[in-house]
Amino acid sequence: MHAVKRMAGAVLEDLDAAIARDPAATGRVQMALVSPGLHALWAHRVAHSMWRHDRGRLPARLLSQWTRARTGIEIHPGATIGRRLFIDHGMGVVIGETAEVGDDVMMYHAVTLGGRTLSAGKRHPTVEDGVTIGVGARVLGAVTIGAGAQIGANSVVVKDVPAEHVAVGVPARTRPGGQQRILGLPDDLYAEPALWI
Repeated sequence: MHAVKRMAGAVLEDLDAAIARDPAATGRVQMALVSPGLHALWAHRVAHSMWRHDRGRLPARLLSQWTRARTGIEIHPGATIGRRLFIDHGMGVVIGETAEVGDDVMMYHAVTLGGRTLSAGKRHPTVEDGVTIGVGARVLGAVTIGAGAQIGANSVVVKDVPAEHVAVGVPARTRPGGQQRILGLPDDLYAEPALWI
């Protein structure tokens, strides 16, 4: 019974986070029925719990592949995902096996958290709490994206991004100015057009 309450609480938390970040949302029921990002996240939680057991690895992969076919979002069951992740639109998102995603992260469609090596071990990014990753961004390798950082649309990130920094371009260049600075002043709205999706 305790596990059911915990799961229900997590689902409601996800729904409320999605509503807060999606201006098109009209309520919990709508988001629960039509959000592929939420569907992929919920399926991932089940697959990830199976992945932790040797006999559950094949079923976990089968579930993740079924979810990919249904949502267009591929999250490897080995990836570690924090609370209140919201994937807006979702199509084309790929999150690799050793990726770690913190709490309150926002991702747009076509984002890749991918590897840069065929070696075993940690090969995918670590995304800390409160990060926003724009449309089509590629974050590649065992890099760390610091808390509150923003990754611009279509950027290619292959180096660490410090907390509260902005990374834009190919390859991405960073500068100070995370969400508080960018969103706090109206004059800053268009200072970094690659951020606005």
